[in-house]
Amino acid sequence: MRTKLALYASAAVLLLAAGYPAATFAQQPAPQAPAQQAPAQRNAAVEIDGDDIGGVVTSRFGTEAGVWVIAETTDLETRFSKMVVTDEVGRYVIPDLPKAKYRVWVRGYGLVDSPKVDSEPGKILNLTAVIAPSLKDAAQYYPAIYWAAMIKVPDRSMFPGTGPNGNGINPLFKTHDQYLNFVKTNGCGNCHQIGNYATRTIPEALGKFDSSIAAWARRLQSGPAGTTMINNIAQLMTPDGGHLAALADWTDRIKAGELPGATPSRPTGVERNLVVTVRDWSDPKHYLHDLIATDRRDPTVNGYGAMYGAAELSTSKLPVLDPVKNTKSVLDVPVADPKYAPSSALANPVIAASPISARSRSGTPRSMHTIR
Repeated sequence: MRTKLALYASAAVLLLAAGYPAATFAQQPAPQAPAQQAPAQRNAAVEIDGDDIGGVVTSRFGTEAGVWVIAETTDLETRFSKMVVTDEVGRYVIPDLPKAKYRVWVRGYGLVDSPKVDSEPGKILNLTAVIAPSLKDAAQYYPAIYWAAMIKVPDRSMFPGTGPNGNGINPLFKTHDQYLNFVKTNGCGNCHQIGNYATRTIPEALGKFDSSIAAWARRLQSGPAGTTMINNIAQLMTPDGGHLAALADWTDRIKAGELPGATPSRPTGVERNLVVTVRDWSDPKHYLHDLIATDRRDPTVNGYGAMYGAAELSTSKLPVLDPVKNTKSVLDVPVADPKYAPSSALANPVIAASPISARSRSGTPRSMHTIR
């Protein structure tokens, strides 16, 4: 019996936790292309059954190890994607796919996305990876944390904070680690994948501003979480602009062409055994913040059963996913007295509209990820 672990619902499948250095690293060269494999290795057999898609990934340099192969369909009630990693000779198998028409492509460090190819379960599909033409193109596929690591934060010598009449740092922050926790793990990173494309750029829909600091100040007011974000950034202010100025400087440098100072390595070893499934199972107006599928103390509870989402600050209803049938539904949350019904987003006055609200209303649902 396969055991599936529900992951935190976000734009990314895996979130990497790391500290932000005080300064950026020197830029490093793009990942090297793999050495070409011997013909016998390239022709190693790929075994599949009727609900799998499998094959070999090659590029102009030979077989490509440690790259992702993604199969996606919109034929089901939920948008459905499944991803696997190629082995040391470029082979892959995407297993246990629901019957549907799929588009399949290759993604990996040192590459750009390959053209999407039509396929269906039960087919052998050999794919051609596309080598990134430049380091800038390759970097667009780096994990968000590689971009977030470019944010400049106060040096350890600045702690403890002594306030506006001292070193400018809020006395709330006694240590550097406490500061990092506030701006990363239990601060911005608690809800956002800082460093993804949406956060490392300023969207045009936000408006026109005299400075990036003004743009970030407006961005942080957006949506039902705006009040919380403004309260948090206020604790990080210093006479020179604090973390608000650091975020503005970060996006300015990225816009000017600065890239992460390190390049990620491709998955190796057991990292290549992961099979990641992504489904969109809320709706365009309400986002998923968390989900639960079992009792963490006994993860065999509710095997193959429904998954329940938490739509924080967006609706009082409870989204539900059936991961076997790939169907979704919504439950009304019962309360003892209707006059005490949870108000959710209504209890969080919106300071300013989200610049992506229009796009969300037009059909950008939220996702849930499973991994095994």
